[in-house]
Amino acid sequence: MSVFPAASSSATPPAASPTQADLLAFVRRIAADDELIASLPLDPEGRTWVRLDGPGGSEAWLIGWPPGTGTGWHDHAESVGAFMTASGELKENSLAARLPADGWRTLELTDGVDRERRLPAGQGRAFGRHHVHEVLNESPDRHAVSVHAYHPPLPLIRRYSRSGRILRLEQVERPEDWQ
Repeated sequence: MSVFPAASSSATPPAASPTQADLLAFVRRIAADDELIASLPLDPEGRTWVRLDGPGGSEAWLIGWPPGTGTGWHDHAESVGAFMTASGELKENSLAARLPADGWRTLELTDGVDRERRLPAGQGRAFGRHHVHEVLNESPDRHAVSVHAYHPPLPLIRRYSRSGRILRLEQVERPEDWQ
């Protein structure tokens, strides 16, 4: 796995704490770098990724999505983030409700909290803390590639299972689990 440096467009040092807008501008710029996007090795069976240097000490990733793959339901704890589809199309299912950060294992969701976004190449979004979502490549035959950035760097990821309106906390992953 290699690390790609982030391109810097000015001599001004990045802000110590990038905003959601800063992260979205970064992922948009990186997603438009055709040479970088084409350099990501794609695996027909599983997601591939390389770590990038994000703005202001943020954590960033270039991710390849084979057809039919996804993340499952999860959040990024206290980090804000942004992601952009660079090629192909991704679908994001999310919850339009802020969930309690801690102290629960099972929640019954109310009607009307589900959101769905289709994100073709060049489309993305920013999100706040405790944003619960899943990201999917539903194409039966085409890879997708996306760029993601988080600040502060991910302290943990909480993974959930979903059955109808029931959301269950299944696992808490720490950086050492995925790096």
